[in-house]
Amino acid sequence: MEEKPRLSRLTAILTQLQSSRIVTAKMLADKHKVSIRTIYRDIRTLEKSGVPIVTEEGKGYTMMEGYKLPPVMFTENEANALITAEQLVLKNKDTSFVQNYSEAILKIKALLKGSQKEKVSLLTERIYFSNNYSNQKTSNYLMRIQSAITNFEVLNIEYISIDKRHSNRTIEPFALYSTQENWLLIAYCRLRKAFRVFRIDHIQKITATSEHFESHNMTLEEYYKSYDKYYQGANHPDGK
Repeated sequence: MEEKPRLSRLTAILTQLQSSRIVTAKMLADKHKVSIRTIYRDIRTLEKSGVPIVTEEGKGYTMMEGYKLPPVMFTENEANALITAEQLVLKNKDTSFVQNYSEAILKIKALLKGSQKEKVSLLTERIYFSNNYSNQKTSNYLMRIQSAITNFEVLNIEYISIDKRHSNRTIEPFALYSTQENWLLIAYCRLRKAFRVFRIDHIQKITATSEHFESHNMTLEEYYKSYDKYYQGANHPDGK
């Protein structure tokens, strides 16, 4: 992994300091793939910039209580809900989703008060979801597809069906739903000239087309009402 630019690293270190009770130089060095000496310089730079970092001898660094950016506060129940969701997301089988949620929740934790940090740390240790206990990851395209849905972007995908048939499809992504921590994509397939359901873990490659499509002007509920009978038949979610 390439070393992050210094400004990006300093921002990430600031977030880490805000989100944890105590952070060691070694933890930061390992996370950002730099030397401990570099972390020492980064900490001094943040201190000179006015960031109130407290050094606890023999332990590490912490942020002075009360220093928060931005000024957003969560109730205890809201914080607990976020931590519970985090444990559920970590079991998800899509790598991109887990990675992006983990980065987002880290920023959210940075907004918690000291007492809340201790409570969410305890809750993290006391919540366990048994599904996908081996933390198997089977796909890595969820976030890319989400972006295509919201931007009405046409995608080209290389797909392999359950029976190992390869095909190339040009699709208009419409919606997503999850089943047993895997994800299914509902999309209009230009090859079949109809809506189809694709398993994201069976998508081998996604290529952008620089083309956009008009909204289908249909809610997910309307889709199910229109296509429910069709999908109750032999056509299972496999893009056929």
